Amino acid sequence: MSDDEKPLEPEAARAVAQVRRLMIIATATTFLAVAVVIGVIGYRVFKSGGSAPPAANVTATLPAGAKVVSTAVGDGRIVLTVEIAGAIELRTFDLNTLKPLGQLRLNP
Repeated sequence: MSDDEKPLEPEAARAVAQVRRLMIIATATTFLAVAVVIGVIGYRVFKSGGSAPPAANVTATLPAGAKVVSTAVGDGRIVLTVEIAGAIELRTFDLNTLKPLGQLRLNP
């Protein structure tokens, strides 16, 4: 404190102390919230991988005489376009687990 500053009145000193306490609480809450968000992001990044089985061990069986016309990958799915006895069929598989999700038969 310099010589030309007057000490605060008791009521003003209490108000300054209360504002300081509120600022400490707000700062601590902000740091806690940022730490929680970073923790959740880190958890999701490190726990998301490794759930897919190896693709080399999966076999999809098609009927005799079936011909794969095309394949497409997108949005976590694999879609096979298969021609079976003159009819086109779309078979959809999950990209991570390679389990069948559905099929759509298009008759001529």
